[in-house]
Amino acid sequence: MPIDMHELYAQRLHRYVTAMRNAKPDRVPVRPFAAEFTAVHAGYTAQQVTHDYNQAFEAVIRCCHDYDWDAAVPNMVYVWTGLVQAAGLRYYAIPGIDVGPEVGFQYREPEQDKAWMQREEYDELIADPVKFLYEKWLPRISAEYAASPMRRDLALIKSTWAMANYFSAFGPQIQRMKDETGTVSAICGMLKAPLDVLGDKFRGYLGLAFDLMEIPEKVEAACHALMPHLAHIALSGLDPNRQIPIPIWMHRGCVPFISHDHFNRIYWPTLRPVVEAIWSRGNQVLFYAEGKWDAHLDAFAELPAGSIVYHMDRGDVALCHAKLGSKFCLSGGIPNALLAFGTEEQVKARCREVIDICGQDGGYIMDASAIMQNDATVANVRAMTEFTREYGVYSGTPCSCAPAGPPEARIAEPDFGPFPGCFRWAEKTGEIPAISGDAKLCEKVWGDLDALAYFYIWHLVLSF
Repeated sequence: MPIDMHELYAQRLHRYVTAMRNAKPDRVPVRPFAAEFTAVHAGYTAQQVTHDYNQAFEAVIRCCHDYDWDAAVPNMVYVWTGLVQAAGLRYYAIPGIDVGPEVGFQYREPEQDKAWMQREEYDELIADPVKFLYEKWLPRISAEYAASPMRRDLALIKSTWAMANYFSAFGPQIQRMKDETGTVSAICGMLKAPLDVLGDKFRGYLGLAFDLMEIPEKVEAACHALMPHLAHIALSGLDPNRQIPIPIWMHRGCVPFISHDHFNRIYWPTLRPVVEAIWSRGNQVLFYAEGKWDAHLDAFAELPAGSIVYHMDRGDVALCHAKLGSKFCLSGGIPNALLAFGTEEQVKARCREVIDICGQDGGYIMDASAIMQNDATVANVRAMTEFTREYGVYSGTPCSCAPAGPPEARIAEPDFGPFPGCFRWAEKTGEIPAISGDAKLCEKVWGDLDALAYFYIWHLVLSF
């Protein structure tokens, strides 16, 4: 009898959402964050899935079909190097061009004295982040700006259209996953902490490390200046059905990359309000805690119950469960090195261990510790998937077709002020004749189009 994909999708959505609500579904959901691994499985190179997102989409579809995952990311090879080349971005090495075709894209950390923002420019960033991005940051990160005025203009036009085309392609890809494989799209939207953004895209890690020790007050002020912009981007990308979480990619905001004092004074106070704003709307945040964040579990435990899903990378699984398991769903905990170099039996043993610790009462999602690249073997990923499907069973009855409703947040939404935009209507009215017709109509259309420029520059910062 043919499988009813829509019924299968409904069961998987219910299973995924139930686990994320820290409850017990029929079995442990499987939700691998698979990037270049999809290329390995589908027979593509890293260059193909990175440079042509249509091939990346196809690789994901094949994996969803062949592994029967409950949820997956529509394209975890998130940096499309076609856009990177169109914009002339200096901070990426492209597979097949700057590195070998079998090597995933690489981030180029800037030299301390050649950071994308200089130390003396903190005040400019603090005063007007959008102005700084367009006037100082964009010309530096794009090689095309230095080539010629025409190349600069072409880079801006091509990368803007490329971003629009790329983001627009995700809707049909998500629908394909649903219709062809019954697989749920695992995440929705984009969030990063202000301090991580400052280190990733402005000062570089070395520059930020020295700044934290020598001018911490400037770092703190910059993070507060960035916070409302990152909040507006995050809030604009939430799942309207309040089922799929928004991810936050947590990089170097933990001990020992920064001190406890800097975490408590800068990192957490400029991230927590954004998380609370998201939760106030009934949406969860997936804390993708790359590295080891055990030193900060007590801080995360202060968040409202159910507001986050905590993903374990190098942290102590038992400690994470002890500190957070009563309030939040946990995911991950299967080491990437094990998926790359271990045996199938070792993978199964680790899956059993993690399920026994974290998944006895529900509230656990199976996944690798970090994003799966092309070193994970097909045999080991299949072992992780199939063992979880067999061992991680709570009930023989499939999930009902009605997913759990959105949580009751019961928390006031923090106020980040009006939508910032790039060039306000009030400024524009000083340059044009008095409006004799419908001024509100003119203002609305102006604001809608201004928002496109705003989202372009911030997604260049956050997504590419």
